[in-house]
Amino acid sequence: MLLPPVASSIGPSIDRLFWLILAITGFFFILVEGMLIGFAIRYRRQPGRPAYYTHGHTLLEIVWTAVPAAILIWLTFASQRVWATIHAHIPGSPAEVEILAEQFAWNIRYPGPDGRFETPDDITTINQLHLPIRQPTVIWLKSKDVIHSFFVPAFRVKQDVVPGRTGQVWVSPTRPGQYEIACAELCGLGHYRMRGFVTVEPWETFQAWLKETKANE
Repeated sequence: MLLPPVASSIGPSIDRLFWLILAITGFFFILVEGMLIGFAIRYRRQPGRPAYYTHGHTLLEIVWTAVPAAILIWLTFASQRVWATIHAHIPGSPAEVEILAEQFAWNIRYPGPDGRFETPDDITTINQLHLPIRQPTVIWLKSKDVIHSFFVPAFRVKQDVVPGRTGQVWVSPTRPGQYEIACAELCGLGHYRMRGFVTVEPWETFQAWLKETKANE
């Protein structure tokens, strides 16, 4: 399997865009390399054949410049729609989670019953993110020290976490299970240890986990 299983609502759109770009670039790669090999064989140096010098063909040059430009412009608009869905079109009434990245851990915070962060009833974990299935959740991303990158391959979510700024992504999990959280930015000597897990579970199980985690703090 080339890609990990999709476990979020936005994953299929990203996969379709990925395969589309791969198909276009793959087609032109095969075409160009095939022509390069063919011309190298056909027009190789041979006894009795004089060299022929050409200054090019204006129409051909216009075509092979205009066609890639048109494809790139079209892909820009197609990818912009997906980008807007991920970063702007957040479904109504989402849950919220705050993640503070540091060398070398993901500090995860849930708001308590008051619905606000940085209050005594907050629920905190390290490297363990739990999300209810089919519930949109906004994830606020902050960094304590250096640049990190929050990456969940199964969700098709990757967002840099920059010191001094608060990043934002949202996700609606569609498949229960446990998935890896990786740091996709080389953030120091302990970068390899910066690994966490997302557990996607039913709403009732998620609420029970929150209560148990809070009781054990």
